[in-house]
Amino acid sequence: VRTSGKPFFDGKGNFLGYRGVSTDITATIRADQAEQELRRAQSELTHVTRVTTLGELTTSIAHEINQPLAAIISNADACLGWMGREAPNLSAARSSVEWIIEDAIRASEVIRRIRALAKKGEIEMVPLDINEVVKDVIALVTRELVSHRVTLRTELRAGLPTILGDRIQLQQVIINLVMNGIEAMEAVTDRTRELLIQSSKDDVGHIHLAVTDCGVGIAEKDADRVLDPFFTTKSSGLGMGLSICRSIVGAHGGRLSMVHKSGPGATFQVALPPHKEAVA
Repeated sequence: VRTSGKPFFDGKGNFLGYRGVSTDITATIRADQAEQELRRAQSELTHVTRVTTLGELTTSIAHEINQPLAAIISNADACLGWMGREAPNLSAARSSVEWIIEDAIRASEVIRRIRALAKKGEIEMVPLDINEVVKDVIALVTRELVSHRVTLRTELRAGLPTILGDRIQLQQVIINLVMNGIEAMEAVTDRTRELLIQSSKDDVGHIHLAVTDCGVGIAEKDADRVLDPFFTTKSSGLGMGLSICRSIVGAHGGRLSMVHKSGPGATFQVALPPHKEAVA
């Protein structure tokens, strides 16, 4: 119960008591609790989906880590060889050590990206360069593109205003769109499998990120439902990926949409407002 009131006096200023009102706010409290539970459930679902996506990228991730590790072993062996000579070649050994350091940094960077995606933490809204977020994603999905014989083309506009967002959640959105594009082209055999990622700015200053594939496309009857929860055209899919992406983008003040295009394939576009300080 919420109670509010104020003292009440007669015409001579004598205190007569209090006049107020009491309101039953049980329904309001329960509604607030339900909203908090819903937010927790949405956060859990977003995290589970992110971890599931990482599971699908296991082969690519292993390759991205194995490459620098193999180079480290090779350069360490070379360093021992240079140092083991009767007249040690210190210059060559030093170069080998420098390469070892570079490869170790590469491996640690891959692990950092994976840990960031896998961990369950608070949303951290910070100024971001959308092109840098895209580059982080490309580093994680490169092997997946290669193994599915998909050519990646990027058209990232330089000098875009920053956006205010959570890096990990936006990476999750882009990874999902890229993986969907790769899957959509699995049956393509009569043309090059090409995935195009573009960034741009519209007339009102919003930042756009578009992911376009040349796959089977989206049937016209499904176009209005493709972003809905539990809608999927995959036999093994739950239909939550794009729906969660739409929720994430919406929480960033933006919009995820499917852009109708001529020819084969599909384009999904993320529109995000610029960070206010970037346009001030």
